Amino acid sequence: MRTSLITLFAILIFAMPARAAIDEAKARSIITAAISDFVRPVYADFAQSTQVLAEGLKALCATPSQATLDVARKRFTGTVAAWSQAEIIRFGPITAENRQDRILFWPDRRGIGLKQVQAILSSKDETATDPATLAGKSVASQGLGALEFVLFGTDAETLASPDGAFRCRYAAAIAANLDGMADDLSAAWQDTDDISWLWSRFGSQNDRYRNAEEALGELVDVVVHGLEQVRDVRLNGFLGAKPDGDKPKSAIYWRSGQTVSSLSGNLAAMHKLMQASGVGALVSGEGEWIPDAIDYEFANAEAVTAPERDEPIDQLLGDPAHRASLEFLRIATSSLSGLVGQRLTGDIGLTVGFSSLDGD
Repeated sequence: MRTSLITLFAILIFAMPARAAIDEAKARSIITAAISDFVRPVYADFAQSTQVLAEGLKALCATPSQATLDVARKRFTGTVAAWSQAEIIRFGPITAENRQDRILFWPDRRGIGLKQVQAILSSKDETATDPATLAGKSVASQGLGALEFVLFGTDAETLASPDGAFRCRYAAAIAANLDGMADDLSAAWQDTDDISWLWSRFGSQNDRYRNAEEALGELVDVVVHGLEQVRDVRLNGFLGAKPDGDKPKSAIYWRSGQTVSSLSGNLAAMHKLMQASGVGALVSGEGEWIPDAIDYEFANAEAVTAPERDEPIDQLLGDPAHRASLEFLRIATSSLSGLVGQRLTGDIGLTVGFSSLDGD
């Protein structure tokens, strides 16, 4: 009688060498380092940036001028830079109260946010100038995307004069609302009885993280999903297969010229998280090359998103050399997805979350 496929599969499984269990003490140390040396600092930086932004908008409204408008715009770019680091953490308190979308509603393929912001500006809806009532409105009208249009979009120059008084009050409310959410997020991660405890104290009594593999899987998923977001959603959202397929106005932060800066921040954050956590130390002797390969590819990806190339995205796409760099970024992020989501996880015995490597 032929051996059934199920029996054959079982034989093969039991014939394979057993993978050593992940050392729980090492895993806990890695998660603790990720929290203390990356997550808490980036959320604290985001909270600091929104406070500075809110102060800048208050000053603009009190004394409208080109100088105070320039300061407010510069502080907006600082907040974008800070958020681009913090936003890779897509679990924990960011998932409560719809905060992810309230901070940044994007992509907005149907232009919902633009229509809502323009309607508020046109009607001079005073409820949008109060942070408390603004927080209850559509997510598309209260975050960084909305603030970018108010500061950089059509008629934004009126902010430099008394003619932009309503527009400025709306911008100030958005900034204050962002500041409140940023403070709440930072406080939640500082709370040792909240998500920090759950993530680092995995075990059979923990309903969320039952073992080291699940806790470490959350860490690796941040990077794999982050790479997918950069490549498939943000980069491919405006970079066509050929130049005639490019759509610069579909790029994130295109009005403020922060497209490349935000991509650079995302990539730098993922690299920092891996280095701060030390998760690469878990590889076997056969996989000791993997952490170095990951560092090398991150360095390549970060090099093509260097700050000096942070120009308006339409200008970058119009320059063959800069466009080629963005094409390379697509390749580099795909390579990193394989290194982190397949090579690293396979070597240390982790499973990547569902669909993390889809859409390549």
